[in-house]
Amino acid sequence: MTAAFDHLVVGAATLDEAVAWCERTLRRTPDPGGAHPLFGTHNRLLRLDGCERAYLELIAVNPAARPTRAAPLKRWFDLDQPAMARRLAVHGPQAIHWVARVADIEAARRTWLALGIDPGPVLTASRETPRGLLQWRITVRDDGARLFDGVLPTLIQWGGLHPTSTLPPCGLQLQGLSLAHTEAATVRAALDAIGLHTVAVRHGAPAIGAQLHAADLPALTLHTPP
Repeated sequence: MTAAFDHLVVGAATLDEAVAWCERTLRRTPDPGGAHPLFGTHNRLLRLDGCERAYLELIAVNPAARPTRAAPLKRWFDLDQPAMARRLAVHGPQAIHWVARVADIEAARRTWLALGIDPGPVLTASRETPRGLLQWRITVRDDGARLFDGVLPTLIQWGGLHPTSTLPPCGLQLQGLSLAHTEAATVRAALDAIGLHTVAVRHGAPAIGAQLHAADLPALTLHTPP
């Protein structure tokens, strides 16, 4: 089984705040994304070089939309949780999660279930773009919870078009991803089980660190605040 880094999820209290953070921190204006009717969220995107088909997603709850996902089912990435809302309000936009791309999402899900890790059911989602319809299948728990405090990725399988095919290069490179968790051994086993052997995992407080590089930026690591 093979898997690869697909995208880093940067959560924000509002999408305008996320764009301002991106322009201030990364010196780049993120490209238009779209809306996710199923979850009542919207996003902006920024392509990442340095690994194949990778990007940064800036995401926030869309105040003008109600999720079509029926209550009591929750939004993805813990965005319905008061603790997440407080965290984003206090610390601002930040890396809250990441997503791994797999060729067979059902097989990857079964692999994790065999380890006692339930990533949730596989959902089918889509959104329109100027260059065509994006379609994907993704694991989302009914409670919307991120696995292992966001350190273990959500699984995604794209159908045809990938978001990076619509994004221009911006000179920003992902040079590494590092993870920390108090259950590091379990996280390591889960990643190895789907073929993600090169992602570093250490024991410690839950954290995600993404090392970014660009010619016009100093060395930069996006990380979860303590």
